[in-house]
Amino acid sequence: MNSDQGPASLRAPVVALIGLPGSGKSTIGRQLARLWSMRFVDSDHVIEQRLGCSIREFFEREGEQAFRDMESQVIDELSASTSSLLLSTGGGVVLREQNRRHLHARTQVFYLDCTPEAIAARLRNDVTRPLLQVEDPALRLRELLLQREPLYLETAHFVIQTSGLSVAQAAQRIRMQAELA
Repeated sequence: MNSDQGPASLRAPVVALIGLPGSGKSTIGRQLARLWSMRFVDSDHVIEQRLGCSIREFFEREGEQAFRDMESQVIDELSASTSSLLLSTGGGVVLREQNRRHLHARTQVFYLDCTPEAIAARLRNDVTRPLLQVEDPALRLRELLLQREPLYLETAHFVIQTSGLSVAQAAQRIRMQAELA
């Protein structure tokens, strides 16, 4: 495989990363996009651009339902892209069946599986994630994992364990899996 293009084995022009908040979707996604010479798109950033404010502000003002409506619209558009892109999604993208269906049918989906404890350690100083602004973020992440893991597994084509891996190691695992597919 030539390092300046995505693997020929990808069945779709869009590669999507799903997983809990803080599992590495954006950081690993940027590295993969560079490796494969793909455009990197973070769905949360697209949403913020459209809203003209942070997701946290929108959450506080309009509520989660309004945010999920906007997220579904953005996922529908991005997952239908015919140009090559690496899509980092929000952690709760799988909560809507339509998002799961679009991602699974239209993109090559990698679930970045990371333990709640590893994520809590990574995010200990992060105040930008509305669902994690609680007394015990690790407990909240365990609750989210219980709720979301079956949905991540339903949506994903591949599961990549990222706990304890560096960004480069996780990107390499995804790259190897994509080449083997």
